[in-house]
Amino acid sequence: MIDFEWYRSFLAIYKHNSVTEAAKSRIMTQPALSQHLASLEAEVGEPLFTRAVRKMIPTERGKELYSRLAPLIEALEVTTVGLRTASMPAPKVIRIGSPSELYGEMLLPNLKKFGLGTVTYFGHADQCLEDLKEDRVDLILTSKKYLEPGIEYVRYMVENFVAVAPREADVPNVRTLKERESWLSGQDWISYGLELPIIRRYWREHFKKRPQIQPVHMIPNLNLILKAIERGFGLSLLPTYLLQRSPSSAWKTVFEDLTVSNEILIGYKTIRKHVVQEFVNDLLAISEE
Repeated sequence: MIDFEWYRSFLAIYKHNSVTEAAKSRIMTQPALSQHLASLEAEVGEPLFTRAVRKMIPTERGKELYSRLAPLIEALEVTTVGLRTASMPAPKVIRIGSPSELYGEMLLPNLKKFGLGTVTYFGHADQCLEDLKEDRVDLILTSKKYLEPGIEYVRYMVENFVAVAPREADVPNVRTLKERESWLSGQDWISYGLELPIIRRYWREHFKKRPQIQPVHMIPNLNLILKAIERGFGLSLLPTYLLQRSPSSAWKTVFEDLTVSNEILIGYKTIRKHVVQEFVNDLLAISEE
């Protein structure tokens, strides 16, 4: 007969890719957790992980079992937490993971409206997700939706990006997409990251091809990219909300009818939905004002 704790140990190993880290997360000894895994594998009849140096790699059978188990275990934990916390007061502090510029433009001006304290950790989408998975934060603001069991998302807002150039840039009065693409390709570009996610989407949507550009500068902060544009270092794609809150005579938008949108999501663990629901509702209400 399978012990329920074997399942929990299996999920912990899958999450951490390590017996040592899984044992720490479950507050167990490593031999005890290894025995749980061995017992489960004996019951299943085949290995669930391939043992590599300092890493546990799930087999196809392990992946299949995880995809079936994770939602069920999460649902049980949600029910248990709900029973335990139904009469508890709402939390006084919410921990948030967010890109710094999005936080500064959208959350910071509204902090007083939330009626509680906040602890914020800044990072890119991958870092914010890791913080959420490790319970360092209660919710995240992210532009990426990861298919992770036990994590829910709701749409927070849609940000629209437009090309921005230094004020002195000599922008030709051209109308065809081919002429515009040719001019844009010949400029110095500043990117948020080496993978050029927004720039690639901009090119695909409007020019139906991949951009043939090599950024001159990579600056992982939208506010600093705008400052670099103001100093004449190149052009980039920036969200319109940032431009509206940072008016200046040192930059100008280019080909304003060519925009690209990006969805911002609020992500949180299903098991902690009861903790963040009121705060999420407040965020959504403020975004619609």
